[in-house]
Amino acid sequence: MKAHILFLCTGNSVRSQMAEALANVFHGERLDAVSAGSRPAGWVHPLAIRAMAAIGIDITAAESKSAAEFAGCDFDVVVTVCDSAALDCPSWPGAKRIEHWSIEDPSIGRGEAAERFAATRDEIAKRIDDLVGTL
Repeated sequence: MKAHILFLCTGNSVRSQMAEALANVFHGERLDAVSAGSRPAGWVHPLAIRAMAAIGIDITAAESKSAAEFAGCDFDVVVTVCDSAALDCPSWPGAKRIEHWSIEDPSIGRGEAAERFAATRDEIAKRIDDLVGTL
């Protein structure tokens, strides 16, 4: 039986979108992942789309979704991938387990933006690999 996971971010435009796709593509035999935002942006960041395309994952059809869409759903794990979402959603009724990953927003910062997005993607992929090992 697959573990059901919700990845939460504030805007559901970068980190949680990447996490959903990475989990489903690389661990789809064990996970059923979705993502949402506590305050959805309504779009997916083009550099997130590009960073995922660089490793062969197409998220061009991904949509920014509200956490409210999943209210009342049971999840094996709910993962907040940014500090703001952890504050907005400190608990999740029906979650067997809640984790918080403090991952910086790659759209903010110094240096080459594409490199920040790729580094964020790679950090999330590693964390998901580690998470799968605990399920």
